[in-house]
Amino acid sequence: MPHLWLRVAVAFYGLGLIYALIALSGRREVLARIILPAVGLGAIFHFVSIAEAYAVAGDLAPANITQSESLLAFVLMASFFTVYWRYKTTSLGILVFPLVFLLSLSASLGQQPPQFISPLLGSGWIAVHITLILCGYAALFFSFVSSLLYLLQEQSLKSKNMDGVLSHLPALEVMDDIGFRSLLLGFPFMTFGLIAGCVIAQASYGPTYFRDPKILLTLLMWAVYMVLLFSRWSAGWRGRKAAVLSTVAFVAATLAWAANYFSSVHRYVAQ
Repeated sequence: MPHLWLRVAVAFYGLGLIYALIALSGRREVLARIILPAVGLGAIFHFVSIAEAYAVAGDLAPANITQSESLLAFVLMASFFTVYWRYKTTSLGILVFPLVFLLSLSASLGQQPPQFISPLLGSGWIAVHITLILCGYAALFFSFVSSLLYLLQEQSLKSKNMDGVLSHLPALEVMDDIGFRSLLLGFPFMTFGLIAGCVIAQASYGPTYFRDPKILLTLLMWAVYMVLLFSRWSAGWRGRKAAVLSTVAFVAATLAWAANYFSSVHRYVAQ
């Protein structure tokens, strides 16, 4: 049943993908009134899928890569609706909806998913660690998306070319505020998630844990995250400088996620 509900969610998320494609032409006002409730319904089915999957497994921690993809997709969708509730803009959906659709589709197609072999899954605290880290990833993604849209909006204003989707983007101040608040809210999630993971792994693996490539890249990502937040908070970096640094932080986060496949602690292997 969890796979069934997830596939239903993917079908609704597919409407969000269509919305993202049509929005590129700038014609989205009427479509948004139909798509947003449909995508929201998909998120409800997605939540039911996650809840049932964890109830069946008897463990809140994602045990395989498909569950991690599914959970990340749900966190991204929940974050999107939080941003929409605060700013009443669907512009971020142009990039959020396709990513959520692809992550959910990949998770729904996993018939015999590769298993997560870390013995740390025996600890209930690992669920807290993973959830916090994924919230941090989601915040970085939203900061990256808002930064990208900021740069596009800025370039269009300079060139006085406001055709298509560029004509419907929020003001530069709104994009900048979304990026900053995403970082501000996401940093505690990332920090406490890393602390929880380090404490648990130190007890299980000892000092060798910190030489794992996944851990090193994650710590690097956290350092870039901290520099970005400090630059915006203290040095007053806004606009283009902050947008470029947000992109660097997102690239670091992507590398840290990809390191799951090379990590001795976080590795996924086929059965």
